[in-house]
Amino acid sequence: MTKLYLVRHGETVDNVRQVMQGQTQGALNEHGIAQAEEVAERMAAVAIDAFVSSDLKRAYDTCAIIAARHGAEVVTTPLLRERDWGDFTGMYIPGLKDKPWPPNVEPLGVMKDRASRFLRWVSEQYPHQTVLAVGHGIINKAIQSVYYDKPMHEVQKMVNAEVRVLELP
Repeated sequence: MTKLYLVRHGETVDNVRQVMQGQTQGALNEHGIAQAEEVAERMAAVAIDAFVSSDLKRAYDTCAIIAARHGAEVVTTPLLRERDWGDFTGMYIPGLKDKPWPPNVEPLGVMKDRASRFLRWVSEQYPHQTVLAVGHGIINKAIQSVYYDKPMHEVQKMVNAEVRVLELP
């Protein structure tokens, strides 16, 4: 069994501004850095074999803060990238309420396929190890949707710097 600590990145400048970040790099704000440091402190005594992150800056920076406590490097993967919001990227979220979805938003099925590939990749790359992986709100939700075999809307949203534990076969 592989134990996976699934983490959402710390709070970003755009989280506060309510801007749809999607696959933009994003930047942690001071609170987000503090959140990552809190996770690092809570996880300091946990034996973690590998640290994996989305290749987007906000997730990587969160993971690097946590991994530093363990003197470890971070492996990045595009499998953990946030959902591609297409033309919604960079837009003010409350202003999107009644707007029709653009055709270039990444479909849920494609994202769930990526989530499934991520879970397989972790199990194959790190068998019988403990992995901490930092992703994003929607991809983390997709990962849990696949893991629990539940529709996305039944998976509770993760808050910034939240940690959930999954045990992979």
